[in-house]
Amino acid sequence: MVAVGPLALVGGDEWHPGCTFDAELLAASGGGEVLVLPTAAAYEHPEKAVDFATSWFASLGATVRGLMVLGRGDAQDPANAEVLRAARFVYLGGGSPMHLRSVLKASAVWEALLEAWRGGAVVAGSSAGAMVLTDPMVDPRGGALTVGLGMIEQLAVIPHFDHENAQKVHRSIALAAPGIAVVGIPERTALIRDPDGAWRCAGEGQVQVFVSGEPAGFDALPG
Repeated sequence: MVAVGPLALVGGDEWHPGCTFDAELLAASGGGEVLVLPTAAAYEHPEKAVDFATSWFASLGATVRGLMVLGRGDAQDPANAEVLRAARFVYLGGGSPMHLRSVLKASAVWEALLEAWRGGAVVAGSSAGAMVLTDPMVDPRGGALTVGLGMIEQLAVIPHFDHENAQKVHRSIALAAPGIAVVGIPERTALIRDPDGAWRCAGEGQVQVFVSGEPAGFDALPG
């Protein structure tokens, strides 16, 4: 098994009280800086996402560096890839999962992110940031499954599980191929994969796992 770092899939409403796991992830990174990619919020004032993260992590004794990878050119920039490769805690914020996927797919920045994670760096993604890290990925336009970036395979994420449209949730669970785990993650809640491959829940809510349309336990998640 590749010795990857911790991975946190967050259900949304990131960088708010209740996200108790952020302090734990920060400690696991061994550093005091969080690299935030506001890519998914490229059309929604991404600088505000960085400012929000800066305030939140300052309360935890850490600094934030925003890496403004907002378009395809930014994702292919060797300088941006080098920053990512050296990071010890990378956080992908929420916004549009379709834009985030199109920007990062097969890019220098994406490859650098994988390299950092495989070198032990902490990676967290919230809402759109969590959705794209898996393959398959839930299509937010209707709830069907589509192709994700595949940091974790055989897994799909439904964020905002406590607020998402019930019909879309049912469609995502029902349309998943047999054996594919679909996880519903509430806001301010994280599904964390530890470096040993074990999964657990942290934060305010409870993660729900479904396999072949039926409720399942964390032991059904890919290792």
